[in-house]
Amino acid sequence: MSKRVLTTESGAPVADNQNSATAGVGGPLLLQDQHLLEKLARFNRERIPERVVHARGSGAYGYFEVTDDVTAYTSADFLNTVGKRTETFLRFSTVADSLGGADAVRDPRGFALKFYTEEGNYDLVGNNTPVFFIKDPIKFPDFIHSQKRDPFTGKQEPDNVWDFWAHAPEATHQVTWLMGDRGIPASYRHMNGYGSHTYQWTNAAGEAFFVKYHFKTNQGVRSLSSEQAAELAGKDANSHQTDLLQAIERGVNPSWTLHVQIMPAAEAADYRFNPFDLTKVWPHSDYPLQRVGRLVLDRNPDNVFAEVEQAAFSPNNFVPGIGPSPDKMLQGRLFAYADAHRYRLGVNHTLLAVNAPKATTADNYGRDGLMASNAYGRDRKNYEPNSYDGPVETGQPLSAPLAVNGHTGTHEAPLHTKDDHFFQAGELYRLMSAEEQARLVANIAGGLSQVSRDDVIEKNLAHFHAADAEYGKRVEEAVRALRED
Repeated sequence: MSKRVLTTESGAPVADNQNSATAGVGGPLLLQDQHLLEKLARFNRERIPERVVHARGSGAYGYFEVTDDVTAYTSADFLNTVGKRTETFLRFSTVADSLGGADAVRDPRGFALKFYTEEGNYDLVGNNTPVFFIKDPIKFPDFIHSQKRDPFTGKQEPDNVWDFWAHAPEATHQVTWLMGDRGIPASYRHMNGYGSHTYQWTNAAGEAFFVKYHFKTNQGVRSLSSEQAAELAGKDANSHQTDLLQAIERGVNPSWTLHVQIMPAAEAADYRFNPFDLTKVWPHSDYPLQRVGRLVLDRNPDNVFAEVEQAAFSPNNFVPGIGPSPDKMLQGRLFAYADAHRYRLGVNHTLLAVNAPKATTADNYGRDGLMASNAYGRDRKNYEPNSYDGPVETGQPLSAPLAVNGHTGTHEAPLHTKDDHFFQAGELYRLMSAEEQARLVANIAGGLSQVSRDDVIEKNLAHFHAADAEYGKRVEEAVRALRED
């Protein structure tokens, strides 16, 4: 069997990959050494801009299998038959730290799922929490700045983190989630995933429903204490990546059961709080979970950079039967996610294997740009309409239209009867066991006690008091004890 020949980027054979060309044995290097210059120039360009958020991630391929009939609610083709399987790619991630951060940290986890359906790719971009810190995308850059490394100290600062939360009372619910037991998952396999946002399903008759997605881990929820996480992060910064990779390699394929909550569209306007508010959950007593199917991961990527780092998800990638809701945060992300990938990967990132549709071929009039490979010429025109048998629109919207009313402008006043920022945080606290409550209080106090400004501490304490009197009192006493120690 003949050996493979090492070549340059242009395909020419390489004679020597151990020694650079020089002027004599001890002489200086030669500019004519194409192989050397090409290697160094390419090496300088190996990295691409990392994601501003969700930079550190892991991913795997798998499939989604429908187990229950949901055709009464959506006409989506990949959900139309019990037993039907659709190939998927799932990327997990941490939110705040950079690409070099540790996995075992207290941070929300991204849960971004790509369905390679027969009608194109459907991207569901969520987290391992059903809620988020804010409900309006105009606050998102400021929120992330407060959680990222401080420009002066170069590290995450409690002053910045808690100062933003002091001015964002709607974050109290998510802070309670984050500082509770589920704030540090033991692994990606042992956490739930949520669509978090509210989406719209439309059935074949044109009836609209609003839905929330819940992926319940079949491995059971397992979490780490702050002490366990610190020890694990020190031993293996890649602990979650290691666990996911090795589990799938052993054939222990992680799985999740998908349930949805379904709200008839007509009920949204009169619901007691805004059902499109990302800082709130829908009580299961109002809208119980309905099973849809199961997600299984069974194949690791061959190349982490090509398939995980370059994986691009956008919540604007819908298929017929599924669409957006008036959720403000979702509406902002419909633009922001795709735009981030155009910046990081270029306008032709959808041609990469991990991002390209599987069962269908993208056919449109986009052209050129970096790394363009879809050639136009002869009778393939790059404009529409045309007389040359090019692709044409279907005239069929993907989902039912959203009703709108009122005057344009910025609106802050709540439109529902129970739109305060704190009641669900209090309900979550009261659902916890005594042991869970104690750990929650200790985790909050550990961070809040490090804040230098008394007024920032007082504003945050007021939020916990508003959520639940006992909750606020216990946090206040714990913070005071640590600051007096």
